[in-house]
Amino acid sequence: MENIEAGKMVERYCALTIGLLFLILGLIGFTPALVSLPGTNESFVSLDASPNSYAAGFGYIFGLFPTNFLHNLVHCAVGLLGITSYLSASSARLFNRVFAVAYAALAIVGLLPFGQTFFGSMPLFGNNVWLNALSAIAAGYYGVVIPSKVTGVSVSQNI
Repeated sequence: MENIEAGKMVERYCALTIGLLFLILGLIGFTPALVSLPGTNESFVSLDASPNSYAAGFGYIFGLFPTNFLHNLVHCAVGLLGITSYLSASSARLFNRVFAVAYAALAIVGLLPFGQTFFGSMPLFGNNVWLNALSAIAAGYYGVVIPSKVTGVSVSQNI
């Protein structure tokens, strides 16, 4: 019984960690001092200078992760969902599983030439692919593999 409770806490902490990471990343994306636009002195493309919604707020967080305003909003929303899912083990498990599937799909889409801008709405290319893939692997591990090991149920029966 202790193993099951420990497994539930690990799932909850995974959801909380992912939630905090994505909320912080989303908030950083809105901070001009931490976002840069390569080859210019600008932090990001301002709203009045953007020719479309994709370009609005486009820049690179820490010079590494491409982002725009919509991408920052999505990160904040996912972060808040992860943090609130920490409140119960079942919601944390659900969050981890859905997050793992969604972000694995986003990592794959980010590798495809036509999907690197998520069909013209937000950037998924570059280091975002690795961030999405590694986050999906962690969430999948803590949302599917750990619960299966703790309860002794096979992964196929647990899904």
